[in-house]
Amino acid sequence: MRVAVIGGTGLTGRHTVDALRRSGHHPVVVSRSTGVDVLTGAGLDAAFDGVHAVIDVVNTALSERDTAERFFAAETEQVLAAEARAGVGHHVLLSIVGIDKVEGNAHYAGKRVQERLVTEGPVPWTIVAATQFFDFPAMVVSWTVQEGTATVPPLLMQPVAITDVAATLAEVAVGPPLGRIIQVAGPEPQDLVDMARRTLAARGDRTRLVPTWRGTPLGVEMAGEVLLPGPDARIAPTTFDTWLAEQERASS
Repeated sequence: MRVAVIGGTGLTGRHTVDALRRSGHHPVVVSRSTGVDVLTGAGLDAAFDGVHAVIDVVNTALSERDTAERFFAAETEQVLAAEARAGVGHHVLLSIVGIDKVEGNAHYAGKRVQERLVTEGPVPWTIVAATQFFDFPAMVVSWTVQEGTATVPPLLMQPVAITDVAATLAEVAVGPPLGRIIQVAGPEPQDLVDMARRTLAARGDRTRLVPTWRGTPLGVEMAGEVLLPGPDARIAPTTFDTWLAEQERASS
């Protein structure tokens, strides 16, 4: 099958493209570098020519709620309209577990807008909602580090490997549209502070960590079991220990 990947040059997108190729399908990378602007729609019609399914993993670093909502609305509306014109039969959206329970996060607000447009849109759909990636703790450290010290909230989650999420997206895209949300999570619950310490140690990073909700972009409304998957979630095989070992090998 010919499958377009929106955001195909990003971290998740690259793994999704690789997963499609390994399965014998033909990925079409859709990004600015391939001449497509998803916010204006320029290049989308040509990119979707002959495409059977579209996987949307596009992301943004916008931190204001209004701008994040406008970004995801504009992008999704352009993509869905182009899919309808091209006769695309399946739209697969990557989303996040728990976004319906967290009101104060700008990114989550944007993703909720995106989910609504997809579920109400003209193209048959499936949403894959993933828990946080194993890379997330290091990202939080990069957001808060100052003079060798970073603040990290004591967040409970059940993180997953990007490669496992990419494999799920590729599998779902070449199947029939389900019209529902599929959750995918890693095999074990983890504490964000502990994950951050172990990740930094594996990479030889001596940044000092301070466990606190203050001074972080993540609100206390994410505490408890808010970000944990439901009982029907797909449990991916890769463990955090396995991923850490790969980080250690890459740093050595």
